[in-house]
Amino acid sequence: MVRPGLGWLVAALAGTAALSTAAVVKSRASSPVAGHTEPTGSTGSTGPGTATGAEPARPGATGAPGRVAQAAWAAATVALVAVGTFRAAGWLFVLCLLAAVGTGTLAVTGGRSPLGMLVAATLPPAAMVRALPWAVRGVRNNRPAGSGIGFGRIVTSLAVSAVLLTLFGLLFSSADAVFANLVGGLLPDIAPAGVIGWLLRLILIGGGLLGGAYLVSRPPDLEGLRPASARPAHRLEWTLPLVLLDALFAVFVLVQLTVLFGGAGHVLRTAGLTYAQYARGGFWQLLAVTALTLLVIAIAARRAPKATRGDRLLVRVLLGTLTALSLVIVASALYRMQVYADAYGATRLRLVVSTVELWLGLLFVLVGVAVTRLRADWLPRLVVGTAVLALLGLALLNPDRLIAERNVDRYLETGRLDVSYLSGLSADAVPALDRLPEPMRSCALGEIAAELPRDGFWATNVGRERARRVLDTIPVNASVTDCPGLRRW
Repeated sequence: MVRPGLGWLVAALAGTAALSTAAVVKSRASSPVAGHTEPTGSTGSTGPGTATGAEPARPGATGAPGRVAQAAWAAATVALVAVGTFRAAGWLFVLCLLAAVGTGTLAVTGGRSPLGMLVAATLPPAAMVRALPWAVRGVRNNRPAGSGIGFGRIVTSLAVSAVLLTLFGLLFSSADAVFANLVGGLLPDIAPAGVIGWLLRLILIGGGLLGGAYLVSRPPDLEGLRPASARPAHRLEWTLPLVLLDALFAVFVLVQLTVLFGGAGHVLRTAGLTYAQYARGGFWQLLAVTALTLLVIAIAARRAPKATRGDRLLVRVLLGTLTALSLVIVASALYRMQVYADAYGATRLRLVVSTVELWLGLLFVLVGVAVTRLRADWLPRLVVGTAVLALLGLALLNPDRLIAERNVDRYLETGRLDVSYLSGLSADAVPALDRLPEPMRSCALGEIAAELPRDGFWATNVGRERARRVLDTIPVNASVTDCPGLRRW
């Protein structure tokens, strides 16, 4: 796998520019022109209700996103890929790449409802296959009138250009070492293994861009993919379960408030546990409760009758109460994780789970707004959007460095340190681990320094470059072999 670096950002910007150009061309081609008749023809569909090439644009009728939504999802995609230019943590970059695939799909396909967004996620693989004959037809049918330039001549021109650049580039490289280093940093690896890797990436990324262009030119109609209206339940059917659930939540929240506001003595006397044991024993259950509560609220809001003013008031009161109580449970779960991390140290998993819990808390705020307004058509897109913002916020915090800083602070206060875990962090953690006294510093940085590569131009990464400067200033003591505290707490 290619390391996170500048090349990913350049590729994302180039792909965004290409798809934006395709969208502009499609928009101009489908705009009605006085006295002009659209040619007839037929193309395959990419999904339910797909517009064909012979049909004019249908503003507001398709599921394709509007200009603002399209620009927002595209910007989110570029921002997620850009994380690889500034952060060296591979695990974080993988999460961002996966999220970028989702936001990129929404940018080219649209989808406003949950079902529409799920269907949109299945379209790109099929579009990559259907785009091949579409692209061939486009190349054959869209040559400039009277130019005499065919596809074969274009390929020949590109081949001649490649030969000339290779020949003169080799001559210039042999004539000047500085130029040779510059060219070596810009060109990809031409070893057999490297060539195969680049070909695979070209097929994958090129196929994705081609499929994206196809979807931009043939936007699928996802607007109609909405679940049928559910039959409203009888008031007693949904009121009784929610009243009992609200009561259970209220009792639990009272216990949590005792713990949150100075209840240390109560915890130790009643449960016979330390704070750390108390936190570790309940966080995951509270996380599950949070997710299940969102599902309960979604089902209840869909089935609850809203025909009369009394029905609407009852919905607001019962679901609003459940939402407010859930926010306290989110706060309790976050508090437990904070206590747990203080006792046992910060890790990637604990930081990611805390981020997820914060995101769920934000969702409850949005759900509260939806319950108050009794409208939630905007909620599905905000759910995805806030998830992307949470991931970008995590990247902005520089998680590996934050984890290292918290563990170093804990070591300076308590003398406890999991060197084995810290030595497995990415280069982002180097500035924080540099604060450790010797020999702990060399123990923590030894493995990171040994695996820190020298990047070429396309692999330029701010996190790795900052780590190199730190390690060049004060090198790791290679003679340190006996590392104390090599155990997990």
